[in-house]
Parts: sequence; structure tokens; C-alpha cells
Amino acid sequence: MTATAARYLYLRRHGEASEDESKLADTGRRQAVLLGERLREAPLTAIHHGPLARAEQTAQLVCEQLDGVPLRPSELAGDYIPYMPQREELPSESADAMLGHLAQFPAEEREQGPELALAALAQFTGPVVGDEPRHELVVTHNFLIGWLVRAALDAPEWRWMGINHANAALTVIRYAPGRPPSVLVFNDTGHLPANLRWTGFPPDLHV
Repeated sequence: MTATAARYLYLRRHGEASEDESKLADTGRRQAVLLGERLREAPLTAIHHGPLARAEQTAQLVCEQLDGVPLRPSELAGDYIPYMPQREELPSESADAMLGHLAQFPAEEREQGPELALAALAQFTGPVVGDEPRHELVVTHNFLIGWLVRAALDAPEWRWMGINHANAALTVIRYAPGRPPSVLVFNDTGHLPANLRWTGFPPDLHV
């Protein structure tokens, strides 16, 4: 029988982006550096990142704070709609608002996203082959983090919606052989000073 070991998946939304989202804002660059400093003691073996500039730049800045951790670009860590719900799946009181929100996104993100999301589950989750635990960081976007957390909690597929993640916050999920996934840390901004927290959230979601 092939041996398997635990995977520790570190998820991080990119730092705050410029207004046109073409690059990181100065606050986003500072957020990325601070997370890199926090992760110096973590035994990371790889940093995966999405193809958009705000994710790539975040990953590069995190990497600069670490020692020899390779960067691995991945389309699976991109920005897309991971699952398009049917109206009957959604709570009746919020279905119109939720579907209206999704309709604002480009058709390409809505049509190609679900296939990418299933591939991301296969690539980034579950125990790993071998005897040693694996620690990996994925620098990605809000929707994919919601999708992966939803899957870890075995929630309905539509429930990726409403699981929101601040810029540069940290989530960690543990996948151990023979056990259900454990969300060890969610949306943790302890490495950020107060003025750099909660970016990426609308004001009504700040706490």
C-alpha cells in the first residue's frame, strides 16, 4: 500500500490591488511582505500563484522573504467563478441578489470556472503520497478560497458564495489520511497592523 501523509494548504488572497487591478497598490505590497515575514518559520515546499499580476506580484514578494521556496504559476489558482448555482439550490430570500451578482461577471469566467475549480480541488487538496507532510502556499483570489474552504467543510457547492477573504489574510487547511479536512486558521490578519486589515471587504463586513 502506498504511504500517504498530511498536506497543509496555506491559502492567501493577493494583496490590495491598484484601482484598475493591473498591479499591487503600495498597501498590497506591504501586506505581501508582512505575510512573507510571518511564514518564514513555515516549512513551505512551494508557492503556487494565479496568472494575474496582483497574484503573481504578491507571490514574488512573499517568496523574497523566504529561503529557496520555488514559485509555480498555475491557471488553477486564477480568478474565476468556481460554481454556477441553479436558482432552486439557493435560499429563496437571497436567490435573486446572488444570481444577479454572478451575472455581472464575464461569460468566460462563468463558463470555464467550474472545470478549473474541480481541477484545483484535485491539484491542491487531500493527503499527499509519501511519508513526509507537505506544506504549500497558494496565492489566489477570493472566490477560489471560498470554494476550497466550502469543500473542506463539506458544504453545498453554492456555498462558496459568502465565504469572504480579506487581502493578504491567511487560511490554513489540513488534509490528514483517514480524517476529514480541518480548517485550522481562517482569514487571519494577525500579521498585519490595523491600518492594513480588512482591505478587499465592503465596509459592512468589517469587524
